[in-house]
Amino acid sequence: MSSAQTEDAGRDAADRPGGQAAVEGFSAADTSDVAAMSYEQARAELVETVSRLETGGAGLEESLALWERGEALADRCEAWLEGARQRLQQVRERTADGAGPVG
Repeated sequence: MSSAQTEDAGRDAADRPGGQAAVEGFSAADTSDVAAMSYEQARAELVETVSRLETGGAGLEESLALWERGEALADRCEAWLEGARQRLQQVRERTADGAGPVG
């Protein structure tokens, strides 16, 4: 592995929980932009990522990176959906209390 690859793997590993690379010698997927994505953006990329994994044409390292990014995208989608569930629950509670929906 070149020193540039080692540095990249080290940087990626530093971003992972516990500071560990997913697999020794492989760099982790870049997921730094996922937190800023809308639900629709994350879902569309997740669908594309799953499709790429299902076709099976990627090598091992690319497949691992796709999987990691897919996990981050799925987590982002779930966070959006959980936020929507909480908002709906708040509206239901206000409506049940006679306050009516907030608009």
